[in-house]
Amino acid sequence: MTESDAAPAEHARPVIPIDDATLRLIDIALDEDRGSGDWTTRWTVPARTRARARIVAKQEGVIAGIGIAAAVYQRLDPRVKCDGQLADGTQVVPGQVVCSVAGPARAILTGERVALNFAQRLSGVATLTRRYVSAVAGTGCRILDTRKTTPGWRSLEKAAVRAGGGVNHRAGLYDMILIKDNHKAVAGGLANALARVRDQNARRLPVCVEVHSLAELDAALGAEVDRILLDNLSTRELAVAVVRARARQPRPQLEASGNMTLERVPEVAATGVDFISVGAITHSAPALDLSLQFAGG
Repeated sequence: MTESDAAPAEHARPVIPIDDATLRLIDIALDEDRGSGDWTTRWTVPARTRARARIVAKQEGVIAGIGIAAAVYQRLDPRVKCDGQLADGTQVVPGQVVCSVAGPARAILTGERVALNFAQRLSGVATLTRRYVSAVAGTGCRILDTRKTTPGWRSLEKAAVRAGGGVNHRAGLYDMILIKDNHKAVAGGLANALARVRDQNARRLPVCVEVHSLAELDAALGAEVDRILLDNLSTRELAVAVVRARARQPRPQLEASGNMTLERVPEVAATGVDFISVGAITHSAPALDLSLQFAGG
């Protein structure tokens, strides 16, 4: 592990939520996998057999969601114990033990795939997020996620983003006003859209406007919104946008978005934007390779 791969010093390692919604998701996943029954395990493993196993990292990465893997086993059989769980946000290397599992062998085998699916997916999100966070280290720019999440998994994937050192954008449609091109088109322009928001925003939600050019940026700056989303601007245009925004009081936050690859984000962050939003950290994160290895009874 290199220094740049390490978790940011200020990063508090969050716990992936094990709430009612997560438990329902676990139950759906278990029902999907078991169907009428895990007949292979039932017919090959005696009911009273006990076993010990370990969840082991097969790749370097960042762990997230091991607590959900443990919850999978608790839903199957409370006698299964998961000890030594690594905290969300922990960097691991190949061969490192992530969690120890002990209890009835049937439950350990039946829950294996579902437990690993949760942990691998969420660890993959945390790992890719950490790479983006490391790529902009020292610039003051923060990596944001988006709403491009797996349906039903949003709170989990956004927690995994935090485990990787990223920052959550709005959780849904309800906690920020984000006026995008389609809103402007239907509302009859930015001015109309903003006027209607300001007439009705009794919740005092923050207001963000999406722009695609420096001309649109100037219009948004004149509207005195909280944040401006700079979508698909060139790096040169982003630098100009930062200069123009800094001349305003109060200064809106600037968020860059669109084609934000690992290779490009360092130069984008260097322009001085406050945030870079990256849909890929949730919609395209490869799963971190983890395996369940049995160690005897």
